[in-house]
Amino acid sequence: MIISTRAIVSNSEMIKNYKSCRDKAESFGKIFILKNNQPDAVLFSISEYERLSIIIEYLESLDGEDIVKFMESLPKKGNRETYTIDHLRNDIELEIVIEEEIEKVV
Repeated sequence: MIISTRAIVSNSEMIKNYKSCRDKAESFGKIFILKNNQPDAVLFSISEYERLSIIIEYLESLDGEDIVKFMESLPKKGNRETYTIDHLRNDIELEIVIEEEIEKVV
C-alpha cells in the first residue's frame, strides 16, 4: 500500500484545520493522522465508510461454515503482507522524492 504524503496530516493540523482535513479525506477516501510522527488515527470519507460497512456487514452475516472457508482463503500468517511504520516512513520518503523530481521537470 502506497500512501500519498498529501493523505497524511498531523494531529495538530487536524485540530486547527478540520474542514481542510475533511476535504482531503473526501478526495483520497481516507487520511492518516499522525501524533508525534506515529500513526494515531484514520479519518474516512462517508463514501469510503459506507463501502467498508457493506463489507463488514457481509462478513458478519456469514455462518460458521462460511467463516471457516473465508478464513482458510486468507494468506497464512507469515505469508501476509504487513504494513509497518517503517513501510509508512519509506512510502512518505519515496513520495517526497517523486514529488521533488516532478517539480524539477515542471
